[in-house]
Amino acid sequence: MKKILLVMLGMFMLLACGGEKEEAKGGQVEGGKKIKIGVTIYKYDDNFMATLRKDLEAFAKEDANVELIMNDSQNNQATQNEQVDTMIAKGVNVLAINLVDPAAGQTIIDKAKAANVPVIFFNKDPGTAALQSYEKAYYVGTKPEESGVIQGQLIEKNWKADPKEDLNGDGIIQYVLLKGEPGHPDAEARTTYVIKELNDKGVKTEKLNEDTGMWDAAQAKDKMDAWLSGPNASKIEVVISNNDGMALGALEALKAHQKQLPIYGVDALAEALTLIESGELKGTVLNDGKNQAKAVLELAKNLGNGKDPLEGTSWKFEEKSVRIPYVGVDKDNLAEFKK
Repeated sequence: MKKILLVMLGMFMLLACGGEKEEAKGGQVEGGKKIKIGVTIYKYDDNFMATLRKDLEAFAKEDANVELIMNDSQNNQATQNEQVDTMIAKGVNVLAINLVDPAAGQTIIDKAKAANVPVIFFNKDPGTAALQSYEKAYYVGTKPEESGVIQGQLIEKNWKADPKEDLNGDGIIQYVLLKGEPGHPDAEARTTYVIKELNDKGVKTEKLNEDTGMWDAAQAKDKMDAWLSGPNASKIEVVISNNDGMALGALEALKAHQKQLPIYGVDALAEALTLIESGELKGTVLNDGKNQAKAVLELAKNLGNGKDPLEGTSWKFEEKSVRIPYVGVDKDNLAEFKK
């Protein structure tokens, strides 16, 4: 009888241990705290942000202690503000925000600060002043001017290598430029610095047309189509675009007009790389979304665990910002980036 009681007691203890293990798999994963990261993307159908979002989700799947709460802000800042309120109310540990409007950064920070929730902005910079207003606010992105500089270097390199690009032989690049969202730090910097870099390198330029395509291929196609139907159509020698999406729109317009011109974008989207390989696009600038996603997730995990945001990572801060470098891509180094 004593032996039977001992066996039954042993079985009961084993079952109890098993029950405890199952409970640990619920709100908190064994071996660490379950971090809930509330994420907003300014709009899901932006080409670059769609790629970055997939990278972010892929990295998160590698860690059972991370849960992403994803939101599409549909290019509406009021919608994004409501999403942030909802995520804070649901008890997220960290916010990761791709702003609709960079000027709204302070509003988001005020919400996060009131709830004592760390916030990481990415891709759209809220500005140093906003970040400095809250000790738990950070940014992951790039140096916007760098993309313009590198794009200018690509244009200069190929312009000097191929005299046929100077259609009228006057030694001046006659160009049209498709700009992103007016006021967006990346759009403003890329527009300014691509031309500044060309001029600093001794390349003369003449702007024939410039207009916003709002980062959108369809809008860019319409703008390019209008320019190709306008009085400067035969003078255009180079097409400069603030991103690959608009570069693709410009390419469609050129095809419709049975014309081929050097087109330069930014982002190094997979489709753009394929078109560089075929010679339909001349160059792009890698906007390294994969490393941006990795940095966002690594900082968020540290902050969610109450650690220094950079602990155990290779990232460095410049005034509370992690800056991921850009890389120029054309046919000469395409193989390094083509998957």
